[in-house]
Parts: sequence; structure tokens; C-alpha cells
Amino acid sequence: MSSSKNYLLSITIIGILFFIFGFITWINGTLIPYLKIACELQTDLQSYLVATAFFIAYTVMALPSSLVLKKTGYKKGMAIGLFVMAIGAIIFVPAATDREFSLFLVGLFVIGTGLALLQTASNPYVSIIGPIESAATRISIMGICNKVAGIIAGLIFGYIALNDADALINNLKTMDAVAKEAALNELASRVIVPYIIIASALVVLAFGILFSSLPDINDESAAEGTPPPDDTKKSVFDFPHLMLGVLALFLYVGVEVMAGDTIISYGKSLGIELSTARYFTQGTLACMLIGYVVGISAIPKYISQAAALKYCAILGVVFTILAVITTGYVSVAFIALLGLANSLMWPAIFPLAIEGLGKFTKTASAFLVMAISGGAIMPLVYGMVSDKIGSTRIAYIIMAPCYLFILYYAMKGHNVGKKQSAQHA
Repeated sequence: MSSSKNYLLSITIIGILFFIFGFITWINGTLIPYLKIACELQTDLQSYLVATAFFIAYTVMALPSSLVLKKTGYKKGMAIGLFVMAIGAIIFVPAATDREFSLFLVGLFVIGTGLALLQTASNPYVSIIGPIESAATRISIMGICNKVAGIIAGLIFGYIALNDADALINNLKTMDAVAKEAALNELASRVIVPYIIIASALVVLAFGILFSSLPDINDESAAEGTPPPDDTKKSVFDFPHLMLGVLALFLYVGVEVMAGDTIISYGKSLGIELSTARYFTQGTLACMLIGYVVGISAIPKYISQAAALKYCAILGVVFTILAVITTGYVSVAFIALLGLANSLMWPAIFPLAIEGLGKFTKTASAFLVMAISGGAIMPLVYGMVSDKIGSTRIAYIIMAPCYLFILYYAMKGHNVGKKQSAQHA
């Protein structure tokens, strides 16, 4: 950017957007047990459709989002994304009124659609707004905004939705049909006012973005400090390091969502009361915050993005194994510690994957945003495995091979297909 003032303004606005991402996304961890009660779902697998409906929108809408951004530019695209999210939030009102689980899923899909557009715009914006070698630092700052919002959202929504959940679950067993219906309707209605407030805030922010002085940036040329793009490349499929990065990001988001969104239900399956378990997602996010702070201070001054990714992947394997071989609160603690392992993965994978893409950056970003669908698939796989083997704890072992592939990407995969002169370890 030509002006430090414009740079600071851009970072501030994008930071607010990442706060919104976090607030909306990490409510899902509380929505899963909440909707299981309110909509009388029979299995954990059904409740994990909350994550599926939300994250699958990234796969369906990411490429259309890149086309929208080519027409509108980054700023207008961000505003449109916020408007779409507001529509999704409003859908929660009739969904709660009718206690209709399928309508909740529609609302989540629409919110995810808006987020797909926002993510497709904001992530490359952060990556190429300054030197590529320090992109992980900027994305780590965005991650702090994201996870602080997630902690706040979980605390607020957990108090609103699950404050007396344990007593309610017990009372429902002895209620007659009329009393049970009234109790569940009251529970469902608790989300109406919060989502009206969320929708209103999204609309206000959309107009704020639209009329702000946030500059559009030109990604037809490479980001500052990036090697010049290879003119022999004709499409994003000609960049193997990008395609491997998409898979790495898919697996990373899958394990991140598992660690954050299943941990409350996991604690409940161990006999821990919801009044306690509802705080577990905040533990995962707090561990991620610690990792982000380390990333900001260490990358790239003391450690490269690829090296940070390598060490995080190793921690992921170790914490996964420890979570599986231990029990009770200790096992829960290792799931929460996966937040530390996951913290620097997005900040490292995204810039490594789009490095040297030049004019293909928007499309590449769309492919990477599509990979967020890992959050839709992996919790379902976890739910199916845990139902099949009858153990919510042992099922977490499916995360180990995910971290092993991310380790490969950190050590070798991010350089596959790059010109020798362009490679960065």
C-alpha cells in the first residue's frame, strides 16, 4: 500500500471482518448440543449436520464467489457477503419459531454462503497487502480477532442457550406432551433475539464497508516480495503446490472444526454436565490464541511459515494420540490443546499455497476457500466412526493421518512444481 494510514485502515477493517467470521463460526460448537435438545435429534451424527450445512456452503459457493469478486472487486464483494449472511441470520427466526431443524440448516447454509464470499475476498487481501514472507503474521493477527470473537460468542450464546440445559434435559423426561412442547418452544425461542441483533449488525457493517475508503488492490501482479509468476502456467491446475495446499487446508479445517465443535458433545458423552462442558470450546480457542501470539512474534523473524507449519503438524499428531490413550478431563484437555497445534496452520498454508499465483490469485483463493468444506465432512466422519465403534474417544484417531499429510505439505508439498529460484523453505 502507498500509505501507512491506508494500510492501517485496511488491516483494521479486515480485522473487524475476521471478528465477524469468528463470532458466527464458533457459535456452531454451542448450536450442536443446543439444537440436539431443542429439535429432539436422536443422534450426535444428526447434530453434526450443523457443521456440515455451514461449511459445505464453502464448497458450493467458493468458485461463484471468485466470479463475483472479478466483477465487483474486493470491497463490494465483502459488502455483498455481509448482506447474504444477514439473510441467513434472519432465517433463524422462523426456524426457531417452528423448531424446524431443516430450516436451521438452510439458515446456516446461507450464512456459510456469505462467509464463502467474505473469505474468498479477505484472505488473499491480507496475504498480498504486504510482503508474502510476513503474510502468516498478518493472518495470525486476523486469527486473534477471529478466536477472541469465538470465545466471546461461545460464552454469550452458551449462557443464553445452555445455561439450564442439564436441568431441562432431566425435567423433559417427566413432562407430559403439552409441558414438553412448551419447554422446547421456550428453549428454541432463545436464539431469536440474538440472531436478529446479528443480522442487524451485519447490515450496518455491510454499509460501513461499502462506503468506507477501503482500497481495492491489484492482484494481477504478484504480492510484494513474491517471485514473479510463471508465464507458462495457463490455469490454477498447473500449480501442484496449490492443489496440495487445497488438500492440506481441507484436512486442517476438518481437524480444527472437530477439535472445536465436537468437544462439548464429547465432554457430555463422558458424563460431564453441559453446564461445565459448554466452556470446552473456549478452551480450544484459547489455545489457538496462544499459538497466534507466538506466530506474530516469531514469523518470519525467528521461524519460517513452513517450519511453523511443520512443528504444528507434529504437535497435532502427538496431542491426538494422547487424547485417544487418556480418559476423562485429561483426554478433553488434549483435544483442547489441539487448538495450539491448529493455530498457525491456516496462517501458514494459505500464503504458501497462493505464492506466485499472480493473476490466478482470486481463483486459487476460491479453491482454498472450497477446502473449508473439510469442516463439513470430517465431523460427520467422526460421528459415523464413533457410532460404529461405540467410542467417541477412540474415533478421534482419524485426525492423526490428517496431521501427517499436513506435515508432508510443510516439509515438501509446498515446493512441488515451483521453479527452483522461487522455492522457500
